[in-house]
This record gives sequence, C-alpha cells and structure tokens, in this order.
Amino acid sequence: MTLNRIMHVEDDESIRMVAEMALVDVAGFELLSCDSGQSALAQAEAFAPELVLLDVMMPRMDGLQTLAELRKLPSLATTPVVFMTAKIQQAEKQQYLDAGAIAVVEKPFEPMELGDTLRALYQQARQA
Repeated sequence: MTLNRIMHVEDDESIRMVAEMALVDVAGFELLSCDSGQSALAQAEAFAPELVLLDVMMPRMDGLQTLAELRKLPSLATTPVVFMTAKIQQAEKQQYLDAGAIAVVEKPFEPMELGDTLRALYQQARQA
C-alpha cells in the first residue's frame, strides 16, 4: 500500500508552509493542512488521511488530545500518526508512542527528507 494522503496539524503557519512545500512540491503527496486540532477533527473523515502528522504543542487542544479525539472516529481509529515536536526528551517521546503514535519527528525537520521519512514510517507501520 502506497502513502498518498497526509493530514498535517500544526498551529504555526510558517511550519505549515515549509511542510506543505516538502510534502506536496517535493514528495508529491496530497495534503490537508489544519491549523488546529478542532480543524483537523472537522475535516478528517471527509479527507480520509492515510497518515496524520501532528504537532504536540497547540493552543486549546494539544496533540495528545487531538489524537485521542481522532481515535474516536471509526475511519481514523487505526490511521498511523506521527508526532512532530521540538520537545523530544525521551520520557516525552515515550509518552507519545504510548498514546499510539508510530514515531516522533524532531523539529526543525529537514524539508527535503520529510516525505521519504514519512513514507518509510508508514511502510514500517503497515508491516507491523
């Protein structure tokens, strides 16, 4: 199974723009870019992402809360989720993995490698 559709949830507009260039222009994905957890929840089922790239620190609804709410949607109950954060202490990383993420990508990320990284993580998750 090939990864085509990614939903990216990130409150920082500059990071969303860099990720969009990396994932759409460089890697060729179809991307839904959301500026909040609430926006992601409102659009997730209609977009049907194959992978969710999720910021950890967001106002009102953080990444862990967003993940918990996404998991309540039947069509996203098993969709692979990758957290993206600058907070990458081992204990925090383990918390994100324990919450159901397949991986944690550190900010700042390398835009030219992000698509390949997500493809590899997606393939690993699908083979598990």
